[in-house]
Order: sequence, then structure tokens, then C-alpha cells
Amino acid sequence: MSRTVLVTGATRGIGREAVKQLCAQGFTVFATGRDSQLLKELKKETGCLGEPFNLSEPDAPVALYAAASAVLGGIDILINYAGFNPGKEPIVDVPAERLDASYAINFRAPYLLCREALREMGARRSGHILNVISTIARTSAPNYSTYCSLKYALHGFTLCLIKEARMVNVKVTGVYPGGTDTDFRPEDRPDYLKPESAAKMIVQCTNAPEDVVVHELVYRPMIESNF
Repeated sequence: MSRTVLVTGATRGIGREAVKQLCAQGFTVFATGRDSQLLKELKKETGCLGEPFNLSEPDAPVALYAAASAVLGGIDILINYAGFNPGKEPIVDVPAERLDASYAINFRAPYLLCREALREMGARRSGHILNVISTIARTSAPNYSTYCSLKYALHGFTLCLIKEARMVNVKVTGVYPGGTDTDFRPEDRPDYLKPESAAKMIVQCTNAPEDVVVHELVYRPMIESNF
């Protein structure tokens, strides 16, 4: 029987590549993102299911999980990939509105989706939650306080989730990719990870043996030294 997967942030970058690889392996995937046209193209290309959602809206994460679970008949794997990079700026120049926007996507949305997943998966005592964080949560950088702080928050939450989920036999993985050459950043970086390579690591993790849980998956391009 095909395993079911909900992937957020699926219309671009690593999320999009993950959907393509999961579908190719026979998973039944519900993909979501804000760009309805890109989602339509992804559905046509891969045969995945899906619906556009704007996860910055307060009620969207819970509505998304309910919609995906109804369509899939239950969710075996949740991959929280959606993220928002507000760009680099000094702390003294960060407006409250930008901080709130980053909080909504980078922390509140995955927190609520994890909550909904743990309720469903914990009740049946099986499932796997993967939070795609970033290696930025393992270092620090000037002019990057907003994005970095919220990724640190998601890292801390994931550590707590690992312990609570373990008690109901649900796997949790914190995924920490290093620099990846996607449109998430304004400049091209061909020396960084290819999106398909970064996605392959995540998909491999979902295929771990039943008696194995990967709590932390950390990987970087060879060029990176900020660790």
C-alpha cells in the first residue's frame, strides 16, 4: 500500500524536487504552496495531488492538514519545507511587520502542522514528521537575525517534538541542509547543493528501516566551512 505524504513549500526548490522524487517512488503526495500556477504545473508533471495554501494566514495550517488528510485518507509522512527568507538587514533596521511575517511561515505554520500530525499519527502510533530547518540554526551570521532566530526556534521546537513523539511511536527528523542553489536566494550559487541532491537526502530519510529513526540530518556543500 502506498504511503501518503504532505509536503509544504512544494512549488519551488527542494520541496518541488522532493515531490518529484517521492511520486517517482510510488508515494501518494499532497503538495502545497502559494503559487497556484506552479502547483498546477507540478501536479501535471508528477501526478501528485494538492491545493494552494498561504501558510502565513493564521487558520491556514490547520485547514491544510485537514484537507490533505481527508484527500489522502490519513497522512503517513509530513514534510515541513515551506520557508520565508526576508533578506539580510541589520537588527536596527528590522520592522516589526517583517519579523511577524517571518514568524508566521518559519515557525508558527510548521508548529501547528506538527501539532495536527502528532494528534493523528500518535493516535495510530505510526508516522514520520520531518522539519526542514537549515544549517543556519547551527551557526550565526550578521544581518541575518530574523531568519536565523526563527530557524533556531524551529530547531528547539523539533528537539521537544522528538521526545514527545517518541512516546507515541512517531518518528521526527530535523533536517539541516546547507547552502542550496535555489531561487530562495537572490544570486546564483552553482557551487552550492543542487536542489535535487538536497531533496534526495530527505527522501532517503523517509525510506529508513522501520527500526531506525534519524533525529538529525545535517548536510552541506563541500565549499561550506561555517560549522
